[in-house]
Amino acid sequence: MFDELYQEIILDHYRHPRGRGELEPPKITQEGFNPSCGDEVILDLRLEDGRISDIRFHGRGCSISQASASMMTEAVKGKTLAEAHALIQQVLAMVKGEAEGDPDALGDIVALAGVRNFPVRVKCATLAWHTLEEALRSAT
Repeated sequence: MFDELYQEIILDHYRHPRGRGELEPPKITQEGFNPSCGDEVILDLRLEDGRISDIRFHGRGCSISQASASMMTEAVKGKTLAEAHALIQQVLAMVKGEAEGDPDALGDIVALAGVRNFPVRVKCATLAWHTLEEALRSAT
């Protein structure tokens, strides 16, 4: 039952992505690419007063990579850099099977937990999160 619910959440984010688009300058842009399957995520974000004040993504790829980017933009908008870094680590650990996801803390993102059962898809689910991590690293 939970697997079906999680699949529906992923498909909803894929079909109706949140945060899709581009930001006008000034912005930070970071590109992420998964050479094993061709997924591409390009993040545009704006930082103000130590927070992610706005974030958008565009690109192409499978439903998991694009849904994950949609979930990520919703989750990190308005967060401080420290909060965003902590969330990135929590999500990466969950998707890799190193930790359980807390539905109360992660919301829709917990739907990505099932990806751990398909190792070839882990890179799809983590692409946007690694790309955000690189963008934040380059901004500080």
